[in-house]
Amino acid sequence: MDMVKQEMDAAIKHLDHAFQKIRAGRASTSMVQDVVVEYYGAMSPINQVANVSVPDAMTISIQPWDRSAINAIEKAIINSNLGFAPSNNGDTIILNVPPLTEERRRDLAKQAKAETEQTKVTIRNARQDGMKELKKLDGVSEDIIKDTEAKIQELTDKYVKLADEHLKAKETDIFKI
Repeated sequence: MDMVKQEMDAAIKHLDHAFQKIRAGRASTSMVQDVVVEYYGAMSPINQVANVSVPDAMTISIQPWDRSAINAIEKAIINSNLGFAPSNNGDTIILNVPPLTEERRRDLAKQAKAETEQTKVTIRNARQDGMKELKKLDGVSEDIIKDTEAKIQELTDKYVKLADEHLKAKETDIFKI
Protein backbone atom coordinates (compact mmCIF):
# COMPACT_ATOMS: atom_id res chain seq x y z
CA MET A 1 0.00 0.00 0.00
CA ASP A 2 2.85 2.40 0.86
CA MET A 3 4.61 1.56 -2.41
CA VAL A 4 1.47 2.44 -4.37
CA LYS A 5 1.13 5.78 -2.54
CA GLN A 6 4.81 6.61 -3.15
CA GLU A 7 4.46 5.93 -6.89
CA MET A 8 1.34 8.11 -7.07
CA ASP A 9 3.09 10.92 -5.13
CA ALA A 10 6.00 10.70 -7.56
CA ALA A 11 3.59 10.95 -10.51
CA ILE A 12 2.06 14.17 -9.11
CA LYS A 13 5.54 15.63 -8.44
CA HIS A 14 6.50 14.83 -12.03
CA LEU A 15 3.33 16.57 -13.24
CA ASP A 16 4.19 19.69 -11.23
CA HIS A 17 7.71 19.68 -12.69
CA ALA A 18 6.31 19.30 -16.22
CA PHE A 19 3.89 22.18 -15.60
CA GLN A 20 6.77 24.45 -14.55
CA LYS A 21 8.19 24.11 -18.05
CA ILE A 22 4.89 25.18 -19.65
CA ARG A 23 5.07 28.94 -19.56
CA ALA A 24 1.95 30.90 -18.81
CA GLY A 25 2.82 34.31 -20.20
CA ARG A 26 5.02 35.50 -17.33
CA ALA A 27 8.78 35.17 -17.20
CA SER A 28 10.11 32.59 -14.76
CA THR A 29 13.55 31.16 -14.04
CA SER A 30 12.06 27.67 -14.38
CA MET A 31 11.65 28.32 -18.13
CA VAL A 32 15.41 27.93 -18.60
CA GLN A 33 16.25 25.55 -15.74
CA ASP A 34 16.70 22.59 -18.10
CA VAL A 35 19.09 24.41 -20.45
CA VAL A 36 22.48 22.69 -20.39
CA VAL A 37 25.61 24.67 -21.31
CA GLU A 38 28.90 23.27 -22.56
CA TYR A 39 31.32 24.90 -20.17
CA TYR A 40 35.03 23.98 -20.34
CA GLY A 41 34.17 20.68 -22.03
CA ALA A 42 31.56 19.64 -19.44
CA MET A 43 27.80 19.88 -19.75
CA SER A 44 26.48 22.03 -16.90
CA PRO A 45 23.00 23.27 -16.00
CA ILE A 46 22.61 26.97 -16.72
CA ASN A 47 22.16 27.83 -13.03
CA GLN A 48 25.65 26.46 -12.31
CA VAL A 49 27.37 28.80 -14.78
CA ALA A 50 25.25 31.93 -14.42
CA ASN A 51 22.90 33.88 -12.21
CA VAL A 52 19.38 33.59 -13.64
CA SER A 53 16.88 36.21 -12.51
CA VAL A 54 13.57 37.77 -13.51
CA PRO A 55 13.81 41.58 -13.35
CA ASP A 56 10.22 42.03 -14.58
CA ALA A 57 7.24 39.95 -15.74
CA MET A 58 8.41 39.78 -19.36
CA THR A 59 12.21 39.45 -19.03
CA ILE A 60 14.69 36.80 -17.95
CA SER A 61 18.21 38.02 -17.20
CA ILE A 62 21.18 35.63 -17.33
CA GLN A 63 24.48 36.92 -16.00
CA PRO A 64 27.37 34.45 -16.41
CA TRP A 65 29.87 34.19 -13.57
CA ASP A 66 32.59 33.88 -16.21
CA ARG A 67 32.26 36.32 -19.13
CA SER A 68 33.93 33.84 -21.49
CA ALA A 69 30.89 31.55 -21.14
CA ILE A 70 28.41 34.10 -22.51
CA ASN A 71 28.54 32.77 -26.09
CA ALA A 72 28.19 29.15 -24.94
CA ILE A 73 25.13 30.10 -22.86
CA GLU A 74 23.59 32.00 -25.76
CA LYS A 75 24.18 29.02 -28.06
CA ALA A 76 22.65 26.60 -25.52
CA ILE A 77 19.50 28.76 -25.24
CA ILE A 78 19.10 28.89 -29.02
CA ASN A 79 19.65 25.11 -29.33
CA SER A 80 17.15 24.35 -26.56
CA ASN A 81 14.20 25.30 -28.83
CA LEU A 82 12.51 27.34 -26.12
CA GLY A 83 11.49 29.96 -28.67
CA PHE A 84 13.56 32.78 -27.17
CA ALA A 85 15.82 35.11 -29.12
CA PRO A 86 18.59 35.99 -26.66
CA SER A 87 20.18 39.43 -26.80
CA ASN A 88 23.72 39.73 -25.50
CA ASN A 89 25.21 43.01 -24.27
CA GLY A 90 28.63 41.55 -23.38
CA ASP A 91 27.86 41.12 -19.68
CA THR A 92 24.33 39.79 -19.59
CA ILE A 93 21.97 37.80 -21.79
CA ILE A 94 18.42 39.13 -21.88
CA LEU A 95 15.49 36.95 -22.90
CA ASN A 96 12.28 38.79 -23.72
CA VAL A 97 9.22 36.62 -23.09
CA PRO A 98 6.69 37.52 -25.77
CA PRO A 99 3.02 37.73 -24.78
CA LEU A 100 1.07 34.62 -25.64
CA THR A 101 -1.34 34.54 -28.56
CA GLU A 102 -4.71 32.82 -28.17
CA GLU A 103 -3.52 29.98 -30.44
CA ARG A 104 -0.35 29.50 -28.39
CA ARG A 105 -2.41 29.45 -25.18
CA ARG A 106 -4.58 26.66 -26.63
CA ASP A 107 -1.45 24.72 -27.61
CA LEU A 108 -0.04 25.10 -24.08
CA ALA A 109 -3.36 23.94 -22.61
CA LYS A 110 -3.24 20.86 -24.88
CA GLN A 111 0.32 20.20 -23.72
CA ALA A 112 -0.77 20.48 -20.08
CA LYS A 113 -3.70 18.12 -20.72
CA ALA A 114 -1.38 15.57 -22.36
CA GLU A 115 0.97 15.71 -19.35
CA THR A 116 -2.01 15.19 -17.04
CA GLU A 117 -3.22 12.19 -19.03
CA GLN A 118 0.26 10.67 -18.85
CA THR A 119 0.24 11.21 -15.08
CA LYS A 120 -3.14 9.48 -14.81
CA VAL A 121 -1.73 6.50 -16.73
CA THR A 122 1.17 6.35 -14.26
CA ILE A 123 -1.27 6.49 -11.33
CA ARG A 124 -3.37 3.68 -12.81
CA ASN A 125 -0.23 1.61 -13.43
CA ALA A 126 0.70 2.06 -9.76
CA ARG A 127 -2.78 0.79 -8.83
CA GLN A 128 -2.36 -2.20 -11.14
CA ASP A 129 1.05 -3.02 -9.63
CA GLY A 130 -0.43 -2.81 -6.14
CA MET A 131 -3.28 -5.16 -7.08
CA LYS A 132 -0.80 -7.66 -8.57
CA GLU A 133 1.27 -7.61 -5.38
CA LEU A 134 -1.89 -8.25 -3.35
CA LYS A 135 -2.76 -11.31 -5.41
CA LYS A 136 0.73 -12.75 -4.81
CA LEU A 137 0.22 -12.77 -1.02
CA ASP A 138 -0.44 -16.21 0.45
CA GLY A 139 -2.33 -16.93 3.64
CA VAL A 140 -4.22 -13.64 3.69
CA SER A 141 -7.99 -13.71 4.08
CA GLU A 142 -10.22 -12.61 1.23
CA ASP A 143 -11.76 -9.92 3.43
CA ILE A 144 -8.37 -8.26 3.97
CA ILE A 145 -7.58 -8.47 0.25
CA LYS A 146 -10.96 -6.94 -0.70
CA ASP A 147 -10.52 -4.20 1.91
CA THR A 148 -7.01 -3.38 0.67
CA GLU A 149 -8.20 -3.38 -2.96
CA ALA A 150 -10.89 -0.86 -2.00
CA LYS A 151 -8.28 1.32 -0.26
CA ILE A 152 -6.01 1.20 -3.33
CA GLN A 153 -8.96 2.19 -5.53
CA GLU A 154 -9.81 5.10 -3.18
CA LEU A 155 -6.18 6.22 -3.35
CA THR A 156 -6.27 6.00 -7.16
CA ASP A 157 -9.45 8.07 -7.34
CA LYS A 158 -7.94 10.66 -4.98
CA TYR A 159 -4.76 11.04 -7.06
CA VAL A 160 -6.61 11.16 -10.39
CA LYS A 161 -8.79 13.94 -8.95
CA LEU A 162 -5.65 15.71 -7.69
CA ALA A 163 -4.11 15.54 -11.19
CA ASP A 164 -7.31 17.05 -12.64
CA GLU A 165 -7.19 19.85 -10.05
CA HIS A 166 -3.58 20.62 -10.99
CA LEU A 167 -4.61 20.72 -14.67
CA LYS A 168 -7.51 23.07 -13.94
CA ALA A 169 -5.19 25.42 -12.02
CA LYS A 170 -2.61 25.36 -14.85
CA GLU A 171 -5.26 26.02 -17.51
CA THR A 172 -6.54 28.98 -15.47
CA ASP A 173 -2.96 30.25 -15.28
CA ILE A 174 -2.43 29.79 -19.04
CA PHE A 175 -5.61 31.59 -20.06
CA LYS A 176 -5.20 34.45 -17.56
CA ILE A 177 -4.29 37.59 -19.48
